[in-house]
Amino acid sequence: MRRIVDNDYLTILFRFAVGIIFIYAAFYKIIEPATFAKGIWFYHLVPGNLINLMAVFLPWVELVCGIALIVGFQYRGAVRLVNLMMIMFMIALASAVYRGISIDCGCFKAAQATDSSAMNSLLWDFGIIAMSIQLCLSKSKKMMLDK
Repeated sequence: MRRIVDNDYLTILFRFAVGIIFIYAAFYKIIEPATFAKGIWFYHLVPGNLINLMAVFLPWVELVCGIALIVGFQYRGAVRLVNLMMIMFMIALASAVYRGISIDCGCFKAAQATDSSAMNSLLWDFGIIAMSIQLCLSKSKKMMLDK
């Protein structure tokens, strides 16, 4: 099992996949923070006075973490932040599913009320967190700036 977790090529593949996902997810949020703030509001989880701060701050954290994963700079910290954000996103989505809120996740575009279920996004998040957990457990240092 340890051989699979520490596999250099699997780790590189997951680093690039998760990194690109986080960079792509951050892009629209950075260029349209007001729309992202509205998406945060749809979840009804964040106090109103924190929504704008979160809408401006969170996408930059996603972007920096995505870049750090790809280049391998401050890698362990980036992996921990990615796992923390994924857990936070999954809790928000699970809460929306539990409360019966029909919403798309807002991961790659503005969240909005919709007929589709947040459950689909939650299932995708399980795949992403599985990759990020492997990154957390792997001891591979191949193609990283941090050695």
